[in-house]
Amino acid sequence: MTEACKQWLRKAQGDYTSMMREYRALIRPNYDSSCFHAQQCIEKLVKGFLAEKEVPFPKTHDLRQLFKLTYIFHPEWKVLEDDAAELTEEAVETRYPGEDRTKEDAQHEIQICKKLRKHLLAGIKSKDQLSL
Repeated sequence: MTEACKQWLRKAQGDYTSMMREYRALIRPNYDSSCFHAQQCIEKLVKGFLAEKEVPFPKTHDLRQLFKLTYIFHPEWKVLEDDAAELTEEAVETRYPGEDRTKEDAQHEIQICKKLRKHLLAGIKSKDQLSL
């Protein structure tokens, strides 16, 4: 596994941990933050996948755009495009007033994150995989 991929995966794991911590918090859970970190986790995993495959990618939060770059390796991932597009909205909307997420919203975005994460980690196979 390339060093660049490892670094993206470490950052993605940090977002995954933050997503779950905020969702599970007993006192003042921050569902906005949970949704934001769900998007960030997948963004970093896609970028790690692309780094591993040595595919250049733009600086963007648009998961649909990033996922399209993976189709050369995994054309079957096209079915994930709608989930990626939905999660993309969490990159910006949850960070500003007027867009408050509920526990149910966070639960839904976490399910999408876990689904996409499973595919991406399976696609980054390596003999020295990180324990994620």
